Amino acid sequence: MSLLSFIHWNLNPEILPIGPFSIRWYGLMFALSFILGYNMVEKQFKHEKENVKWLDSLLMYIVVATILGARLGHVFFYGWDYYSQHLGEILMVWKGGLASHGGVIAIFISLWIYSRKVTKKNVFWIIDHVIVPTALAAMFIRLGNLFNSEIYGVQTSLPWGFIFERNGETLAKHPTQLYEALAYFITFLVMRYMYWKTDAKSKVGLLSGVFFVMVFSARFLIEFVKEDQEAFEATMSLNMGQWLSIPFVVGGIVLVLLSLKKKLNS
Repeated sequence: MSLLSFIHWNLNPEILPIGPFSIRWYGLMFALSFILGYNMVEKQFKHEKENVKWLDSLLMYIVVATILGARLGHVFFYGWDYYSQHLGEILMVWKGGLASHGGVIAIFISLWIYSRKVTKKNVFWIIDHVIVPTALAAMFIRLGNLFNSEIYGVQTSLPWGFIFERNGETLAKHPTQLYEALAYFITFLVMRYMYWKTDAKSKVGLLSGVFFVMVFSARFLIEFVKEDQEAFEATMSLNMGQWLSIPFVVGGIVLVLLSLKKKLNS
């Protein structure tokens, strides 16, 4: 197949340089995720006549947990061999290296603390509210990865394969960032429909469970055509992303079952 059949990808990840710094597509996607997420949760709170003043502290909890958790997830799940010898670089987020599984774990912990200190409600009550915009945020972050020409797939002969020229690639690769972005956007549409058009929000944990099953099932499957992020994964039957996804899928199924039985409503 001719190279012209593929998509030649050479987008500059920087939008606007500002002195020694720059505005990057990835950062813009990240910021957009939080702005839209805040507005969506605010709309939910107003709809349910909940305390909107809770939102400012909620945003702080989620922002800190997302960045710190995703960074520590990368450090411990993917790069501990390196970072154990370079401890000073662990918190250098600007050098790259974030893992979504770590971010999800940290967000769960932070929301558990938030629920005890602020809302005084079941932790899955607040998770059910943030899960709708979280699906959209996941889509934006994967688009950010595409703009950075990172975390893509193995070689493909399919016509929508991307040649990531900024990385020196000459062969077409699966644009797994787009595969994940599409899966997360579909999840967002399902979450939004369930919240606004059904009684799902009255069943604590149901939205959270469906989210975990959809997102991490998609992640598990897409990993089959994704390049290994670290060399040690080459010897694994399933890569690290897949092993980390399994508990979330199982946990999501358990959440759905418990929610349908209204075991989490108290």
